[in-house]
Amino acid sequence: MFNLNTSITELPRIGVSGAKKLKRLNILTVKDLLYHFPWRHDDYRQILTIARLKAAGAGVIRGKIKVIANKRSPQKRMIITEAIVSDETDSVKIVWFNQPFLTRIIKAGTELYLGGKMEKNEYYGLELSNPSYEIYKNKTPVHFGRLVPIYPLTSRLSQKQLRFLIRTTLFETKILDWLPYQIKYKYHLVDLSFALHQIHFPKDLKSKNLSLERLKFDELFLIQLRNEIMREKIKKQKAPLIKFKLKETQNFVNNLPFRLSDEQRKVAWQILKDLEKDEPMNRLLQGEVGSGKTVVATIAILNVILNNYQVSYLAPTEILASQQFKNISSFLKTKHGNFWPGKKIALFTKNNLRISQKKVKRPELLKKLASGKIDLIIGTHALIQKEIKFSRLGLIVVDEQHRFGVAQRQFLLASRHELFPHFLSMTATPIPRSLALVLHGNLDISLIKEKLPGRKEVETKIVKPEEKGEVYQFIREEIKKGRQGFIICPLIDPSDPSSRALRAHYGASKLDFKSVKEEEKKLSRIFSEFKIGLLHGKLKAEEKDKIMKDFKKNKINLLVSTTVVEVGIDIPNTSIMMIENAERFGLAQLYQLRGRIGRGSHQSYCFLILDEESQSSYLRLKALIEAKNSLELAEKDLSQRGPGKIYNYEQSGFLEDFKLARFTDTDLIKKTKEAARLFLPLFQEKISALSLKGLDKIVYLE
Repeated sequence: MFNLNTSITELPRIGVSGAKKLKRLNILTVKDLLYHFPWRHDDYRQILTIARLKAAGAGVIRGKIKVIANKRSPQKRMIITEAIVSDETDSVKIVWFNQPFLTRIIKAGTELYLGGKMEKNEYYGLELSNPSYEIYKNKTPVHFGRLVPIYPLTSRLSQKQLRFLIRTTLFETKILDWLPYQIKYKYHLVDLSFALHQIHFPKDLKSKNLSLERLKFDELFLIQLRNEIMREKIKKQKAPLIKFKLKETQNFVNNLPFRLSDEQRKVAWQILKDLEKDEPMNRLLQGEVGSGKTVVATIAILNVILNNYQVSYLAPTEILASQQFKNISSFLKTKHGNFWPGKKIALFTKNNLRISQKKVKRPELLKKLASGKIDLIIGTHALIQKEIKFSRLGLIVVDEQHRFGVAQRQFLLASRHELFPHFLSMTATPIPRSLALVLHGNLDISLIKEKLPGRKEVETKIVKPEEKGEVYQFIREEIKKGRQGFIICPLIDPSDPSSRALRAHYGASKLDFKSVKEEEKKLSRIFSEFKIGLLHGKLKAEEKDKIMKDFKKNKINLLVSTTVVEVGIDIPNTSIMMIENAERFGLAQLYQLRGRIGRGSHQSYCFLILDEESQSSYLRLKALIEAKNSLELAEKDLSQRGPGKIYNYEQSGFLEDFKLARFTDTDLIKKTKEAARLFLPLFQEKISALSLKGLDKIVYLE
């Protein structure tokens, strides 16, 4: 008997070449093989007579070979295998192409199952063309008379070979069920052995659905269990106790140039109450674009610093890090006074190192950070390094958390300090509740749904390419009023590998993918009286910084950019956005891009250029206009595109665990979250030497 950890090379009949083929499918162990699930089942349950097959046109028959022979086709230079098969109702001609070996396997008198489609031959009438087959052996067939699994394959590995290997391995493997009886009983789940047999070779649809429910539960439950383990581990840590500075906080809030919304006040209070505990805060702040998340985070930062602890603020891009450095500096030092006298703020990116407004060298900045002379440091991924040391780190703030990988987040949360820092992550990307329960299940979630007062809804319109002339004229009139705008394109340069891949996929004639370099040249001719700027991710940091400074000062009227401006750009004077190839972007991404305008008191306008003439693309973009709120929009995007494309989770370490479960399995997600919390104690023994990533290996250990 095998177990789930048995190497695939130990299975009989595999051989070196077979193992190589399976390795291409990432199948290295028996578990990998049995968890290589079919992507569909063909319904071959009903065995037809030959007479009924001729009437139906397709299906499965059982008959006896009367005659079989090979012949060479002179036109196509191939071997054709022809046979006559009969049953008690009729006879039919069978034709196989380029499979001469069949005459060695199938002889006259052989009884077999055949499945396929009837085709009309102009000379010989109806024939069964290139059917799949299985020799009748007076026992339950593997490939017919059932719901037949169809698997993802690699070259030179057939469905029949893989089916046979999985079926024999299933019967020769000892499958221990790792899920406790209490969980299976409470949630009406079948045993693991039954589930694995029936997901491959179900006896009926009910059995298939029961197995699917169990295996989906397993996938979701393992992630929820990891979340609960992480939550419990963090709870056991001691965190800095941040006392609420009432007078200083009131002074700060009263001197803001705007009034905090009720939701901002509520969320800020939730965070401040978390900080007063000696267990680490672990909270996600989700807010609408323009809802004022940064000022809420600044209230928390102010209280931490006034308690003499340091704060690390991470942003996903240099542009956003630089902008938040300026924003938070301006919040904390205004014409009304300095709300944190004697405190220092630093900027740390690959190409920009500052303490306050002074440029510094890397060694000097790191030395001052380690000695506690820097109170708040704002930076990019560059801050996630072992050499970055703090004196008394009290709070980590992560902007747009989903842009940081799992390993990076775990590195941040790994306590390398005497006290475990509080953790606040923020996102403006609307996250459906089902997705948040799985991907952020270890976090407490706060939500700001209101936009800041005084901001108008952005008027959004879908535009055909032939209508762009009218849009250009409208843009010209807006710029003459003193406004500014963005032109967004999906590509940097037409010669980019991504461009070639897109053109190859869609066909060069079908879609003309716009690039910022081409559009900047074209728009410089169309708007020759205005200043056109160019921004993309491959520019050097100094160039990006200068462009953004000029744009903010209105020295640039129109900025042609890639999605590098998707998050955090806050220029109130921008009132126009035109998005080329809008059908190329997801709804959540379009929502984020549109959020770069409408941040001031001026009416703003977003034009979605629809280059692909399809009803589905039009309806999808129309959803952006009609959605009542960002969460409704996110739910639609999730169902249409999947989480990986929306939230960049493909390499995050989460989606690789999902083979059957979907983020639309809302009820199952809720059950698994509940189960993880209720039954965590049952896993304590297995968890004692746990690495979070290796949880599935521990629970499946034989």
